Amino acid sequence: MAECGRVQQQLLLLSLWLLTVQALKPLPGFGNVRPPAAAMHQQFRAALPNPGNNAAAPAASSGSQSRRTTGWKLAEEQACRDDVTRLCPKHTWTNNLSVLECLQDKKEDTEIAADCNHLLWNYKLNLTTDPKFESVALEVCTSTMLELKECADEERGKGYLMPCLVDHRANITERQCHQYITKMTSIIFSDYRLICGFMDKCREDINTLQCGSIAVGEKDPHSQGEVIACLERALVREAEQKDNQIKDECKKAIMRVAELSADDFHLDRYLYFSCRDDRERFCENVCVGEGRVYKCLFNHKFEEAMSEKCRNALTTRQKLIAQDYKVSYSLAKACKADVRKYHCNPDTSMPRAREARLSFLLLCLESAVHRGLLISYYSCTLILANIIFLFFKKMVQDCEHRLLELQYFISRDWKLDPILYRKCQNDASRLCYTPGWNESSELMPPGAVFSCLYRHAYRTEEQGRRLTRDCKVEVQRILHQRALDVKLDPELQKRCMTDLGKWCSEKTDTGQELECLQDHLEELVSNCRDVVGNLTELESEDIQIEALLIRACEPVIQSHCHDVADNQIDTGNLLECLVQNKHQREMNDKCTVGVTHFQLVQMKDFRFSYKFKMACKEDVLKLCPNIKKKADVVICLSTTVRNDTLQDVKDQRVSLKCRKQLRVEELEMSEDIRLEPEMYDACKKDINKFCSSVAYGNAQIIECLKENKKQLSQVCHQKIFKLQETEMMDPELDYQLMRVCKQMIKRFCTESDAKNVLQCLKLNKNSELMDPKCKQMITKRQITQNTDYRLNPVLRKACKSDIPKFCQSILGKASDANELEGQVISCLKLKYADQRLSGDCEDQIRVILQESALDYRLDPQLQVHCSNEIPRLCAEEAAAQEQTGQVEECLKNNLLKIKPEECKMEVLNMLKESKADIFVDPVLHTACALDLKHHCAAINPGRGRQMSCLMESLQDKQVRLQPECKRRLQDRIDMWSYAAKVAPAEGFSDLAVQVMTSPSKNYILLIIALAVSLLFLVGLLCGRITKRVTRELKDR
Repeated sequence: MAECGRVQQQLLLLSLWLLTVQALKPLPGFGNVRPPAAAMHQQFRAALPNPGNNAAAPAASSGSQSRRTTGWKLAEEQACRDDVTRLCPKHTWTNNLSVLECLQDKKEDTEIAADCNHLLWNYKLNLTTDPKFESVALEVCTSTMLELKECADEERGKGYLMPCLVDHRANITERQCHQYITKMTSIIFSDYRLICGFMDKCREDINTLQCGSIAVGEKDPHSQGEVIACLERALVREAEQKDNQIKDECKKAIMRVAELSADDFHLDRYLYFSCRDDRERFCENVCVGEGRVYKCLFNHKFEEAMSEKCRNALTTRQKLIAQDYKVSYSLAKACKADVRKYHCNPDTSMPRAREARLSFLLLCLESAVHRGLLISYYSCTLILANIIFLFFKKMVQDCEHRLLELQYFISRDWKLDPILYRKCQNDASRLCYTPGWNESSELMPPGAVFSCLYRHAYRTEEQGRRLTRDCKVEVQRILHQRALDVKLDPELQKRCMTDLGKWCSEKTDTGQELECLQDHLEELVSNCRDVVGNLTELESEDIQIEALLIRACEPVIQSHCHDVADNQIDTGNLLECLVQNKHQREMNDKCTVGVTHFQLVQMKDFRFSYKFKMACKEDVLKLCPNIKKKADVVICLSTTVRNDTLQDVKDQRVSLKCRKQLRVEELEMSEDIRLEPEMYDACKKDINKFCSSVAYGNAQIIECLKENKKQLSQVCHQKIFKLQETEMMDPELDYQLMRVCKQMIKRFCTESDAKNVLQCLKLNKNSELMDPKCKQMITKRQITQNTDYRLNPVLRKACKSDIPKFCQSILGKASDANELEGQVISCLKLKYADQRLSGDCEDQIRVILQESALDYRLDPQLQVHCSNEIPRLCAEEAAAQEQTGQVEECLKNNLLKIKPEECKMEVLNMLKESKADIFVDPVLHTACALDLKHHCAAINPGRGRQMSCLMESLQDKQVRLQPECKRRLQDRIDMWSYAAKVAPAEGFSDLAVQVMTSPSKNYILLIIALAVSLLFLVGLLCGRITKRVTRELKDR
């Protein structure tokens, strides 16, 4: 206030100095004339009406004498002397302009004499029109006049110069000139008759609308802001009711008056008097100028302490802003650069182009930035249906704030949005039973009708009673605007005030408060939770309501989702497209965070996912009636689909359209552990411990937990195991595998079923065309599969009868959620060597043996028991990671050096397995490949047949084997011999296998035959003796 006071004092001193200067020296261009004050005095006296009494004459005579001697003073005139003494501070009496400002800003209930009114009127009229007084402006504004040619060319004495300077006040840089013109504006605009051309343009409309009289004395002739206010109200009614009552010329004049008074609320006389007390109550410390008082009053418009008269005056002002954005000084100033940059000034050749409507500005700014096009008035209007009301980072931040402020008031008073009212009036009457829907009443509180409209906006055709297309477009536009800030949604702000303070006090940036409420949805009070839930449900259908998200995702939308983004009516396709392209290079961090946030919000309620809700609503009600959370619903429906598939049910309980959408939801959930709430909660501590530096998304956290699986807590380990079991059954849900091997899947597995993708990749793993990163990922999945037979669905199915038959003791110790560390598979390997497995199971174990023979990491038992020996004995081979069986060969060669018995037994088992199939011994198979082709081509592989063929060829002197093959075979014979000593047969079957695979098989069989024959002969002899004794006993 002190600063404002200093400005006022400076202006008063300047005005007094100017008048004094003009009184003491002749003005340029006028020769030796009287000072302007004296000249004006004579004109005033001539213009004054005859007071009709004798008292006026002495006053006039006294005034004339005073003017001739000391200069004319308004305070000394008899007509105003009493009013000045009563209403104005004494220090202002010597300055005519200060006295004028004091009297015209009188309190509403204060009267001044009629003669004084007439005197003031003529004084102001002469100030505006007298060419001698205009010369003051010419002298103070010398530099400005050189720059403003249009003002310099105005005819003198017609009252055109001062309005011209006021029109260009924003461009005046000369300090004294700017202060002088600012001071003059309060004089010019306090009465409509003093505005250049206003009277000529609006005379008929004033009389037609009975807004006042131009005759002096019928109304207060000094403060006629009521006349302009009346015309403004009529202009607002015309815009709402499309009733053309006011002439175009007068409309332009009214808007020009409102525009020129946008800087200082004192210049809007009607609003000034209506809100004088409210200004002191709410905006006492707000300095006048640049629309600051307007802004302050607007911010307090809906408070209970605001007077009804002031509220109505502010509403009228806001409706004028809706018709011409320039009526808002702060908006026009803040957006000036953007309007010029995006060519948002309407073409002057278009109808009513002079009225630059706010809706045009908003739409054009959004369209120009969003589309990157320079558009005309009509094309800008046509994209109403697609309005998103975005404020892009290219836009000046202050402009963004001003637009948000406007939306704040529009959201609370729909009379400020004539387009919505016009397009939805019939729908409101038809659906909400409110013929006068924009009128508040006890039965229909403010905002209730719009709530009704947006409930009908998203109804399906089956539900009926839908909005017309034009009205729905307008409702969507309002929803897009509301989503920018909770303050733009009165119902949301009212119901959630407590929760905003409790949970979101630190979330003050645009859009953060709504996101915060969505994050704490479960903790909100019921009323707030309902309105946030409804808004979130609407967002799921039309993600463009999330204006900030669309703003952040603009690059990826333009590159990958422009087709669905251009659709006038969104049905969840845009959000689905953003999720699918979440990791494209055009995706920035803000967009990724926004999309993920919405995915996380969707997890709280399946209704928040529009496409999922529409596809599966009936299935959920039938199969999962009491489940609300989306993750639980997905699990429920997925379990139902899996059970029906395993049982070969002909008629699946889950509908086809739901199964398709369910697949989409499962794939989306596999990308981020946070989309699996139960798993995320179970593994939070482990994530912080082992994966704190790993970013969310791309299933990176899940992959990190898999790699640290052995160290995880029990509850997290169980969740990861169950996840892996699901992924192995359905590899398409393995996000990392599908992402890393995407191109390889296209190359090798285009014809494979989705559930057989991993099997296909494993078959092509060693192809020269295989991508190294994909090969590494396949190896990881193979290692995982071999830790537990339950993670290998193909093996589990093939060995369904063999596992309980041969490995029951291991199954008895197993738990449902912990790996068996390859024990069952090791058990099956031993039975494979004994040739006791079924055909299907034997085929699968052979594949596992062949794979693990090339890479020791695929043998969990070998890794566990030889973890110390491998680095000690085979460090070089292990570091190479060539996956050619070199580590296994190293362990075999160093069998005598192995100390732990468990490790030694694992190596012996490998030797035993290699005797059953040469393919299990890759080093031997490579060395003897040519000999197998030449000497054993007719022998079928498996059951040790090809190995026996090679052994016979080795003993046959007529057969010449390759030197490397011969050397490797001899090494194997020595190893087997040692194995037979170290690991004796565990049973008769094991003994029989060892004999049949031994190089000395014939010799052993001969000895066994001789032993049996000898035993037979002994038996015969013993039998004869026994019979003889028995006969002798009978003869007795």
